[in-house]
Amino acid sequence: MDDKKPLSQFGIGPVYAATVFLLTLTALFLDHVGLLFSLRVPAACLPLKLLGAVLILAAALLWCNAVIATKIAQHIRRNELVTTGAYAWVRNPIYSAIMLAMWGLLLWCGNLLLLILCPVYYILMTVMVKATEEKWLADLYGKPYLDYCNRVNRCLPWFPRQSGGC
Repeated sequence: MDDKKPLSQFGIGPVYAATVFLLTLTALFLDHVGLLFSLRVPAACLPLKLLGAVLILAAALLWCNAVIATKIAQHIRRNELVTTGAYAWVRNPIYSAIMLAMWGLLLWCGNLLLLILCPVYYILMTVMVKATEEKWLADLYGKPYLDYCNRVNRCLPWFPRQSGGC
């Protein structure tokens, strides 16, 4: 693997993060100033806030494990495929953490209408990763990466499986 140029340390991350952050910020602002239809269920206010807080906390823990504990930057510089730590639970833990944190903020807000952005963020992440990083990684690592794809989800952290698809 040493003869190949290393992947970018950031990949599509800055584009994805900026996009979902700006969409979330815009939606929260428009909701706050009353320019969006409000679909709130008073009985769901506390559960939504709690679920939002849990997602934000889970996102922070996932990001810390993926970036700090795994020392992903070092592995990228050395062209090493990482399949341990957060990467054993989800192939793109950094992007997943960003997505989960934005979902948490949307839940915290309490306007159920804003939750339409959750699948949008999931689809956006899927499309962006499939079109860029998955192609790069498959070219760089070949069968070991494809086997990893068969075991580990792309976007949502979950238990590794025995079979599946990239």
